[in-house]
Amino acid sequence: MKFQLLKTVFVLLLISTVAFSQEADNSAILKIIFSKYYKNEKVIAKGRLQLLSFYCKKAPNNEEVLEVISKSDLLKKNASEIKKQIVIGIDEDWSATYNLLFDNQNQYLKSKVNACLSFEEYKVVSDRYGENNQRLMIVNKPIYFANNNFALVKIAFYRSIEHNSGSFMLLEKVNGIWTIKEYLNEWAT
Repeated sequence: MKFQLLKTVFVLLLISTVAFSQEADNSAILKIIFSKYYKNEKVIAKGRLQLLSFYCKKAPNNEEVLEVISKSDLLKKNASEIKKQIVIGIDEDWSATYNLLFDNQNQYLKSKVNACLSFEEYKVVSDRYGENNQRLMIVNKPIYFANNNFALVKIAFYRSIEHNSGSFMLLEKVNGIWTIKEYLNEWAT
């Protein structure tokens, strides 16, 4: 009886450690993305229109990842591991990662990043100002592979039904620090 309980506790500890580790990796990757794309944004001030908003949901990875795999030798080598993480029906948000990133740290970056918005909230803000200079940054759920030493993340910018852009960002963990290795499949409409 005690052995079974001890085994159950060990499994739960292992699962929670893996989950926290992935949340920490998500936070580090989100920090890189925010630092890059919010670099030229102004600090949030009362009444100032922010031009870049962050979408609350993790966008699911879809068949577009297969196209990206076909154009990279590194991704081809890890294709089966990557393909297992293409789950179209996810319903996750960035709130835990966002809170971990900005909880008592990165306060200057936080002063530039709006609280996340749903698509409907973004449309209300966008329609209110009627200008085509606002963007909604949509970040897909990161795909980790090669013993969690690489990550593939799609970042898209929605402006309107006609004007959008994006790319996949390939990141590598070097000495425990995530760095941008390259951009893949860049597109704009």
